[in-house]
Order: sequence, then C-alpha cells, then structure tokens
Amino acid sequence: MLQIQSLTITHRKDLRTILNNFDLVLNRGDKAVLVGEEGNGKSTLLKWIYDPRLVEDYADAEGIRTTQGELLSYLPQELREEDQEKTVYGYFSELPAFQEANPSELRKTAAELGLPEELFYSDQKMWSLSGGERVKVQMAGLLLGRPDILLLDEPSNDIDLTTLRSLEDLINRFPGAVLYISHDETLIERTANRVILLEQLRRKTVSRVTVANVPFRSFMEERARAFDKQKQEAYSERREEKKALERFRRIEQKVESDLRNISRQDPAGGRLLKKKMKAVKSLEKRYDREHEEMTEVPEEESPITIRFEQQREMPAGKTVIEYSLPELKAPDGRLLAENIGLSVRGPEKICIIGDNGSGKTTLIRKIAEELLSRPDLSACYMSQNYEETLPYDETPVEYLAPSGKKDDVTAVRTYLGSMKYTKDEMFHPIREFSGGQKAKLLLLKISLTAADVLVLDEPTRNFSPLSGPEVRGILQKFPGAIISVSHDRKFITEVCDRVYRLSSNGLKEIEFESDERIS
Repeated sequence: MLQIQSLTITHRKDLRTILNNFDLVLNRGDKAVLVGEEGNGKSTLLKWIYDPRLVEDYADAEGIRTTQGELLSYLPQELREEDQEKTVYGYFSELPAFQEANPSELRKTAAELGLPEELFYSDQKMWSLSGGERVKVQMAGLLLGRPDILLLDEPSNDIDLTTLRSLEDLINRFPGAVLYISHDETLIERTANRVILLEQLRRKTVSRVTVANVPFRSFMEERARAFDKQKQEAYSERREEKKALERFRRIEQKVESDLRNISRQDPAGGRLLKKKMKAVKSLEKRYDREHEEMTEVPEEESPITIRFEQQREMPAGKTVIEYSLPELKAPDGRLLAENIGLSVRGPEKICIIGDNGSGKTTLIRKIAEELLSRPDLSACYMSQNYEETLPYDETPVEYLAPSGKKDDVTAVRTYLGSMKYTKDEMFHPIREFSGGQKAKLLLLKISLTAADVLVLDEPTRNFSPLSGPEVRGILQKFPGAIISVSHDRKFITEVCDRVYRLSSNGLKEIEFESDERIS
C-alpha cells in the first residue's frame, strides 16, 4: 500500500500551487492513471512520490508518503543525461537486478517488451536508440528489479504499436499497483481502473484534484453528465432568480415612491407603507440567503483552443511529393531499409508506422528536408525531439513574436492564453516547460504560418487525453497535406487517410483495422 497524506506542492518560481492538501491511497491491483492538461504537475507528483529530492530544485513540497516496505520503481519521462553516453550493456550492468538475473529471467523480460535478447549485451550507445527502444530498455531494467509499485511517466511515448499492446497486457497483469501518466487514450481506456484528474482553474490560481474509482471512459462520461446536469440546474436557478428579482425591484420601487409622495396628513397610511418597506427588506435578505445556497456553475479546465486560419486549400491534383530512396541508413551507418517510395497528392493525410528502430524518424526527417526546400510549397516540420526546432533559451513570446512589436506581442499573448499559458509562463524560458507545453508551442507556431504541408513526427505524443480530441479535430480539418509518424491509434483512425508500414523492405500501404491492430 502507498499512502499520501496532506500533500501540498508549490512551484517556487511563480508561487503557483500545483497540489493542495492532496490525499491518496494506492492498493495492490490498482491501475491508476494521472491525467490533466500540460504543465499541471503530473510529472512533479510522480517524481515526489518516488523521491522528494527530485523536485527540490524547483518546487516546495509538504506532505507524508507512507509505504509498508514496498519497492517502488520509477520510469522518468526522459532518459537521464548521465545515462545517454552509456552503452546498453553498460546501462544494465550498473543495475544489481541485472547482475542477479538468470538467463531465463532475461529471456522472459525481453519477450514481455518485444526486445531482442541480445540487446542486453549491446555496445550501442543509449542515445542512439530510438525513443521507443530507450523506453523499453528502461522498462526492462525496472521489471528485473521485481518492484511492488510501478511509477511510470509516459511509458507509451514512442513505443511501437506491437509493444503498446504488450504494455497494456503488462499493466493489466502486474500484480502490484501501477500509477502512470499517459497520453495514449486507447491504452488508458484498456488499463486504468482509477482516474486521478489534476486541474488548474481560474487562470491556474486554484488547484483541484478529482479521484474516481472507475475506468477512464466511464469517468469522462459520468463527469460530462454531472457537469451538464449541474450547469442546467445552476442556469435554471439563475433564470428564476432574475425573474424574482425583477418583480422584487418593481415592488421596492413602488413602495419607495409611495413613501416619498404620501401626505403628512395620512399617518396611518405612512405606518402601513413603512411596514411594507420592512417586509420588502426582509424579502431582500431572503433572496440574498437563497443566492448563497444556489447551485454553483461548475468549473472545469477547458481544453486548448487553436485554429488553422491562414492556410489555403490544397488542390486535389497537386503533387506534394514523389519520394524515392534506394537506401535508408541510421546515423551510425546501419542499413535500415531499402527501396523506399512514397507518393502524396493533394490534401492527403498520411501516417507511417513501424517497429521501434525501423527508421521512421530518420525517414520523415529526410522527407521534411526535401519538402522544406520546395519553392512551390510552404511546409512546416514538427520534430519528435523538440530541441531540434525550439529555441530553449527564448520565452514563448520571443519565439512567436520575434519582431517585438507591440501589436505582435499583444496578439501572441492572446494566442498563448487560448493554449492555457499563464501570464508568468509566457515569459519563462521554453526549456522549463513540460513536453506537452512545448508541443503546444510548436503547434501554435505552425497555425500562425501559411503552411500547406505539415510533416509531423509523433504530433500528439505529449497532449493530454483532455486536449487530444481537440488536437485531432484540428489536424483532421487541416486543408493541406499531412505526412506523419505516429503510434497514436486514435490519431491514425480519426485523422489519417492512408497508413504505411516501414520495414527493411521499404514502405507498404496497409489497412489499419477498426480494432486498432495492424493487418
């Protein structure tokens, strides 16, 4: 059992309360998902639970964490810098659990995660692994330690579709407790039996946490119904209050008018009107009490708001790309695939899928280079590695309004507000933001251009399950062409017209079935 009592976390830089007096009990068998908009403190909470020292450099935390001797294992959102230059074997050899594991245990762990068994002994540098391979290597290290509680920060990021299914099975079969963050709505719907929603209301001045012991889809449906019912009751009461107050004001004005105009020669009439005025004042107090007891209009943290407004319609017959590549090689020279060909015309929306390490990111980067150099197209590229395209030392305002002109800055601040950035955050260095906040910046930057082609590497990987539907809707309505790499099953089914699978033999168009498996 993991118990958290009276936890309050405050962001030190802007004094924003991330959590306020938060309590939680996590029992064996619980599969609890942490959800909330980007920057709401999900990763901070997970870090504090694992080791409070991980948040000491940027947050103040007070609270009690209690276990009954359980072993906690933690998967960070990003590989630690000190592990980047290690070989895979060097990474594993520093884990006591790896040293103690016998060959059958290694074989079983590798099979669970879809890892080749020989990878345990590989001299390949950790940084050179694909994003999904890095996640799987770290997960293997955790599982070898036989933990009682898993704390997973975005375990579904970057892993291929086959491994996503394995991850779902792993979470469901895990005998202990799992507390995890994920933006993969399909994985959440298939695994979580508890939902912890972190919200920041009133321009991020009020923190609210909702804990529900139901699956995610049930939680969202019940929450929507409860909000709708409460809204209807609140608005109905306010309509009735408005009518009652209008009647009251008419009576009050009539009595006040009669009092002003009554003759001094009519003392009895004056006494009667004063009694009426006393009754009017009593009625006013009653309305004040009733107003305080009215159903509150429910508060919720609305998803992001963004629109593509400057983009022009892509002609249906326009050749976007006729791409041919005899050989696709990794940065270290390894041959990944041969005989690659891709043809895109008009406003098609294409998705490339494939196993981790198959070269999807390498391929889409090459496609982006060709499209960005085309004079007849306006292309934008969203890299999986945000550091490639975002100036980390600039603020969001500096990035989006480089001219510094007052009108440009004012417009950009309005756009940032629609993406749920606070006034303080607009002037923080980009490097301080969460992955989701960085993704929002890139998407906002793209929306402010006249792009007619988007090249997107895992575009939805860091958007919350609350913002995910909004982002998918935006991209689905984009009037130009989209060439993407994604493992997001809802993105693939809702946005993409055609799906290609990358293997060593090149690209092959496939049917992506409704049950979200690959044919």
